[in-house]
Amino acid sequence: MAAVDIQQRELAITLWRQTWPMAIGVLALLGFQLVDSAFIARLGTAPLAAQSFTFPLSFLIIGIQVGMGIAIAALISRALGAGEEARAKRLSSLVLLAGGVVIGVLVVMLWLLQMPIFRLLGADTTALVYIRAYWGPQLFSAWLGALLYFIYSVFRAHGDTRLPGKMMVLSSLINLGLDPLFIFGIGSWQGWGLPGAAWATAIAFSVGLLFSSIKLKRRQWTTNIAIWQEAVRSWRPFAGIAAPAMISQLMPPLAAMLAIVAVAGLGDAQVAAWGLASRLETLSLMVILAMTMSLPPWLGRCYGAGDWGQIQQLMRLALTVAVIWQLSLGVLLALASPWVAMVLAGNQEVQSELALLIRFLLPSYAALGVCMLVVSAGNALGWPLRAMLLSSARLFICYLPCLWLGTHLFGWIGLAAGAAVGNVLAGIVAWMVLRRILSRPHRQAGFSKSGN
Repeated sequence: MAAVDIQQRELAITLWRQTWPMAIGVLALLGFQLVDSAFIARLGTAPLAAQSFTFPLSFLIIGIQVGMGIAIAALISRALGAGEEARAKRLSSLVLLAGGVVIGVLVVMLWLLQMPIFRLLGADTTALVYIRAYWGPQLFSAWLGALLYFIYSVFRAHGDTRLPGKMMVLSSLINLGLDPLFIFGIGSWQGWGLPGAAWATAIAFSVGLLFSSIKLKRRQWTTNIAIWQEAVRSWRPFAGIAAPAMISQLMPPLAAMLAIVAVAGLGDAQVAAWGLASRLETLSLMVILAMTMSLPPWLGRCYGAGDWGQIQQLMRLALTVAVIWQLSLGVLLALASPWVAMVLAGNQEVQSELALLIRFLLPSYAALGVCMLVVSAGNALGWPLRAMLLSSARLFICYLPCLWLGTHLFGWIGLAAGAAVGNVLAGIVAWMVLRRILSRPHRQAGFSKSGN
């Protein structure tokens, strides 16, 4: 019994060491995005609403890059667990090259199709004017951010979460320093307004990309040797993980698009409040997001070594931490919702609508965190298809139907309550799925190797 307690304590310490650098990095990265929106809110409700309309498409880019990052981190960590260091270097080079091209093509497509897409999302003429000026620099910064994320994925696959965390903090500090200057100007210069926020982010990501590339080259974790042969060898296992992972990651942007359509029918103040709540959601989930980045490489190495006992202990520990932390934070922010809304929103109507969202949504993120961790673990443990189906069920069976039903019956308060109920249902379903799978680890391991 004492030996088990010692092992659990060692796992907790290791999980903390792996997670806290990423948590600080995620806090810094998402914090500056929230501050971006807070600065933009000072420009008026219309610019903030315009930025809110771009969030689903920005999440689309992030979904593609995260799906690719999940796949490459899983393959690299498994290669390292099997002692194939040369292959891990080839895989690292492949994701940096292919990822840059894929995200680049996506960015160009979103630029060319911007007006039809935003009209379908419900943007009016005023919002389209702001979006047209903002969307170009925002897409450029998104491409730079994707390249940076792929480098972070390589570091995380090798068990190094410190450098990505430090780079996130550095990028965030640069962005925070440039935001007020570029948005509002200084002296006689009036600044760029809404596009200034995107340009500040682009410069911040460029600096982070420069420093991270230098560090990556020094670690010698990439190679130019036999990359094409590795691409031929690895495209099937990569696609087997990346395709379901990307579909899983694309579900939230699609759901966000459908949600913003529902919100757009309620008014500009509601759209602006929903956009701020979306930023606050990602910031409040910083510990969960950090664990979804630090845990999969660790689980992947255990998977490669066939250590299902440690996998079970890791998942129990991670879910316990997630629920306790997220529920405590959610209740605290719900109690402080009027003051949080006052800090984030300049308009009194937006403040009122945002406070309502905070009270309903923030506590429900404890259940959402459970679902996010289970989906993330699934991609690392050889059942990406199940992870994809779970992600789909969360959004299209639990979340969106509850949100739309609540909106139809009770308007804004129904939307907030429906979204919260959907999150709770998703967490319950994810927990049931995980319990079923981990109760049969040996059967699951054989099933995964045979093709999910």
